[in-house]
Amino acid sequence: MTPQDITWLSTAEAARRLGIGARTLYRLIDEGQIPAYKFGRVIRLQEREVDAFIEAARIKPGTLEHLYPESRTDTARTEGRDT
Repeated sequence: MTPQDITWLSTAEAARRLGIGARTLYRLIDEGQIPAYKFGRVIRLQEREVDAFIEAARIKPGTLEHLYPESRTDTARTEGRDT
């Protein structure tokens, strides 16, 4: 990749692309979750690295079961056994 191939995003553009606020973006940068570059007083992010962060954050099916309660049919079956 040559320097001409790099598309730079400002922090405002990157935050908008991610759908988050600037403070959250700065926290992600500070925690090392998303790479950023400082040129003088300006912080820039590479578009491809922001896109890679988005792809890495993709939720795999079946990994969120812990976030929702049992379905009503499971609860009804369990309650039916107790009586």
